[in-house]
This record gives sequence, C-alpha cells and structure tokens, in this order.
Amino acid sequence: MDENHILVVEDEDALREIICCMIEERGFQTTPAPLAPKALEYLAAEPDKYHLILSDIIMPEMNGLQFLERVRKLYPDMPVLMLSALQDVRIAMEAIRAGAYDYVVKPFDREQLFVAMDRALERRRLILENRLYQSHLEELVRQRTEALEATLQELERSYDFTLEALGSALDLKDSETQGHSKRVTAFTVAIARAMGVGHEDMKTIARGAYLHDIGKIGVPDSILRKEGPLTPDETTLMRTHCQRGHDILAHIGYLKDVSEIILTHQERYDGEGYPRGLRGAEIPLGARIFSIADTLDAMTSDRPYRRALTLAQAREEVLRFRGTQFDPQVVDAFLSIPENAWNELRQNVSKGFTLASTGWEKVLSIGS
Repeated sequence: MDENHILVVEDEDALREIICCMIEERGFQTTPAPLAPKALEYLAAEPDKYHLILSDIIMPEMNGLQFLERVRKLYPDMPVLMLSALQDVRIAMEAIRAGAYDYVVKPFDREQLFVAMDRALERRRLILENRLYQSHLEELVRQRTEALEATLQELERSYDFTLEALGSALDLKDSETQGHSKRVTAFTVAIARAMGVGHEDMKTIARGAYLHDIGKIGVPDSILRKEGPLTPDETTLMRTHCQRGHDILAHIGYLKDVSEIILTHQERYDGEGYPRGLRGAEIPLGARIFSIADTLDAMTSDRPYRRALTLAQAREEVLRFRGTQFDPQVVDAFLSIPENAWNELRQNVSKGFTLASTGWEKVLSIGS
C-alpha cells in the first residue's frame, strides 16, 4: 500500500490534471477520477489504497454531497476535502455538516490546499493510531484476563489437591468405608446434575460431599472402628463431627458454603436429624442431595455385618422415606437416573476419580 495516496474526483479534465500534478510535486501519489461513480469503483476495488479524497461538489451523475454520503457510509475513516467554487460556499458548509473534513475554494492557493490536506491526513493518522492502540489494549486485557483465569484455576486445583488429601486421610481412618468419599461425591454430583444445578454451585456441592466427614478427624478411632453398637455417650460424641467439620472450614473464605453442607449433612427433611433439627428447605440443597447419595453408597457397599443391597433394593428404600428422611424433589431426581447409569458411575469412580483434577465433572456425562 502506497503512503499518502490521494483520490482526486473532478469532472473538469484540465483542472483535474492540474490538481494531480500539484499534489504529485509534493510527493503524494494520485489517482484521478472524472466522476463520482468511477471514484466509488476505485474505492471498492482497493479500499486500503487511498488516504484522502479531494472531491468537487458540482458534478454530473452524482454530485459531491451524494458522493460524500456514500463514502461516509462505506469508509467512515476516509477524510474528504471538498473543492468548492466561490458561489458554492453555502453548499460546502453543508458538506462539512455532512461529514467532510474541510473545503477549499476554487481557484485555490496551493499552500492553502496543502495545509488542508496535511491536517486531514494527520487526523486520519491519529484516528488509526488510536484504534490500533485500543485494539492492542483490548488484546492485552484479554491476554492478561486469560492468564489470571488460568492462575485462578490452577490455584483452585491446588486447593482441591489439599481437600482430596484430607478426604483420603478420612478414608484411612475408617477402612470399612474406604473409597466412600469419592463414590458419594460422584453420586451427589449425578443427582445435582439431574436437578439442573449450575456449575459454580456444583463445585460447592461436590466439595461438601467429599469432605462431609472431615469432622471425624476429632473422633477417637476407638469409636470410629467399634464393631458393636455405640453407647449413648459415644453416639453424642460421634454426632459432634458435623459441627467439628463446619468449624474447621468455616473461616476459609471459599469454603464457607461448603462448611454449611458439612454442618447439615445429617439433617432430615422431616426435622428429625441433627445437629440443629432443620426441616425442609432450611437444609441447604447440597446437604439434601448428599443425604440420598450417602444412603445409596451405604446400602450398595459391602459391610462386615451384611452384603451390599442391589440398586433396585436401594431405590425402593429411598422411595420409602420420600418426604420423611429425604426431600421429595431430590428423590424424584434420583429415581429419574436409570440403574445402568449408577453402575457405570461406580465403575468410573473406581478407575481414578480425583477431585483435584476436576474428575467429578466427568460425572456430568454419565447417563446422558
């Protein structure tokens, strides 16, 4: 693309040639156009070639004002200088209001013409530089935003590694329920998906499910591993794990909502649960979903004192406590998931489910 290329639109041949010669002597490139339609053809063929238009006002076929209107619509950054005879000054002012950069009265002084041209070209240069700066600024903002988001995601993953380590530590304390945290989290996410829970809420619910028993860190192994029934005092101590778990996480900003799920994961829909005896919607949705997932895993896992129940038996048991232990809407969402989806989900979890690698998100494709 040539620098400072001027499109000269003038219907008088002699005047057009004089103008082009004057401009070329100044070091500019020129393209002469006898009429406005021809000038529009040149612009359409090479829109980036031209930096300035000099246009007469009174021309056949399409006058200067009509030409100006087309140029402003098609090439809004293109500066246009109008060439006006003395008696056309009023029309020239109308052209200024219509978007022309300036006008020069014919017969014109060459220095006057060059000054007007230089100002118009400088204005165009500033406009394009500003646009380029804005574009670079937007790109810089976009890049830095992406970098920040990547850093935050990496930080979030590092948090989840820590949470996963805590969950694994809990499983080691209670060998009878090894893998329980991962399974119950996957089951919880599957039910939440069936209920249309959003992405951010899903992450909170998944973390709450994964760490639901973190408060058991403060419960003696003699109680956790006791084979027989617990005494009343032991039961009371065991039940403190909800509050203990809440207290461990409540002061960590991004885990505040997670701690509420941990606090309430043993509540019942009918208000007969603990530690607060909450009822219905008073219980966070994540905890209401978790209670079914927890029950499902408990019933479909082998225990020293019984063999695992079938999925069909577990579904019947959940349905039996619909409206008492469990939220009816959550039960309905649970029952809407086919049995083969639960089998597939349990297999996927055993193959390498990790909270830190957001592996729980793979649950969202199960049963689709």
